[in-house]
Amino acid sequence: MPDLRIESLTITYGSGDLAVTPVKDFYRTIAPGTLALLLGPSGCGKTTLLSCLAGILTPSSGAIHFGDVEITALSGPALTEFRRHRVGIVFQGFNLVASLDATENVMVPLRAAGVPRPEARRRALERLTRVGLADRAHHHPGGLSGGQQQRVAIARALALEPPLLIADEPTANLDNVQVEMVLRTLRSLTDSGRTVVVSTHDHRLLALADDVVEMAPTSVAEGHGTERRTVAAGETLFREGSRGDKIYEVVRGDIRLRQRRGERDVVIAAVTAGDFFGEMSALFGLARSATAIAAVESEVVAYGVADFRAKFGTDRIMELVARTESETRARDQRRLVTDPSAAG
Repeated sequence: MPDLRIESLTITYGSGDLAVTPVKDFYRTIAPGTLALLLGPSGCGKTTLLSCLAGILTPSSGAIHFGDVEITALSGPALTEFRRHRVGIVFQGFNLVASLDATENVMVPLRAAGVPRPEARRRALERLTRVGLADRAHHHPGGLSGGQQQRVAIARALALEPPLLIADEPTANLDNVQVEMVLRTLRSLTDSGRTVVVSTHDHRLLALADDVVEMAPTSVAEGHGTERRTVAAGETLFREGSRGDKIYEVVRGDIRLRQRRGERDVVIAAVTAGDFFGEMSALFGLARSATAIAAVESEVVAYGVADFRAKFGTDRIMELVARTESETRARDQRRLVTDPSAAG
């Protein structure tokens, strides 16, 4: 897979006193297989830069190379070919056709590229399966959640297997559960060497990124620092409903995670030496879903997100997020078996 090189890029709108330059003398090289974030508030030039990467806008000066292709030098049929086969675009507003089901929406770019209908349908179903929506293949956009619609949009962007995928604010207006699924999907797309560039102002995405491009100064920071501490038997590390920016590793001992269920507290997990807890609050800014209490004298290490990622890597974070989702589904299923009224 090729790398993405941005060299001395400047983008200016207007002229004279009315000139606006959201991107000025910008350099960056993004390696294949990278999930890169363009991070910053509205108006800082994120979408403008994405549009140049996709060949939709032409910069005032500078160059963008994707492997041996200079995107900024393309025009006519060559530019159309690049947009169709080399880059996939995920729009903030989904841009799905309401009258088409999920499969048919993904088929649109395939049919436009001349792929026969049976083969286009087969490929569309394969792309939907890849983003976890095989069971929603025949649902129309109106019958899908926001997160599911965004994953259909990702499947559509992957229709022709482009080596570069760009996404403009893909988590805007999604709740935390939907954000988690969309982020996991985007993260998985880099496994085959595909480059994924995402514009966002959403700091929930920081934990799983390989490369973060600060498009403007930001006052929001990840938790930093590592602290090793001994926890007495019966001592509470944090309480359900609180917020925290630390991921915990148990060095020795036994930490019980207790969750309030009606009038009683229920132990939902026992965390022992070598395992981790507290990741969801730290990674996604969520309230703690349980209270952590030491069952016996224990020793833990508390990591800020940046320090955890530096020591254990992004793949370990992904494993923890996937494990938490799996454990939550299993607990919910057990509750439904023992208490059918929990289904609502």
